[in-house]
Amino acid sequence: MTVVAYVVGALFAFAALASVIRIVRGPSILDRMIASDMLLTTLICVLAADMVFNGHTRTIPVILALALTAVLGSITVARYVSKQDPS
Repeated sequence: MTVVAYVVGALFAFAALASVIRIVRGPSILDRMIASDMLLTTLICVLAADMVFNGHTRTIPVILALALTAVLGSITVARYVSKQDPS
């Protein structure tokens, strides 16, 4: 079980690093928003994996708050971009 935890942790770390790189390098605001959603989704998955490995449910409110933040952030950026696009 420990080897599985290390492999899963390494994959989550790679996903988080890739999304942070895209946030920094992204040429447009939409690229940065997608990477931000990916980072939040990765964090939610990390917390869910922690719940599975340790057998608790204490982080469910944190997961719900992160999911709400991701949804509201995406909606806000989509509205901002749609107002700026003249076509």
